[in-house]
Amino acid sequence: QTQLVESGGGLVQPGGSLRLSCAASEFALGTSAIGWFRQAPGKEREGVACISGTTGYRNYLVSVEGRFTISRDNAKNTVFLQMNSLQVEDTAVYYCARFYYRTGSAWCTRTETDYGDWGQGTQVTVSS
Repeated sequence: QTQLVESGGGLVQPGGSLRLSCAASEFALGTSAIGWFRQAPGKEREGVACISGTTGYRNYLVSVEGRFTISRDNAKNTVFLQMNSLQVEDTAVYYCARFYYRTGSAWCTRTETDYGDWGQGTQVTVSS
């Protein structure tokens, strides 16, 4: 009975920016930790960032820290991923998902197996 929908992907030049959105259509995000993941061609899916439900805790993949920012607007029932200084290596399908555990109100992981209710993904392509 839960569903997440990603949007905001597209084609951007190296050094450019994109803002991804993850919107909940069937539940409120207010107490849920949400994670962003990505899967590039030929690579395994990796956790990019997560944000806790209520405390503001954030956890970033080292390679994106300082370039990407995860945030949430509970009034809009949406989690965002602002991506700046994009690199070719950031090219991937980006997914959002909900952290399984109630502790997600306070903290979160970037571990794929801790998440469910996956969205359909949005393609990000960084190319000149």
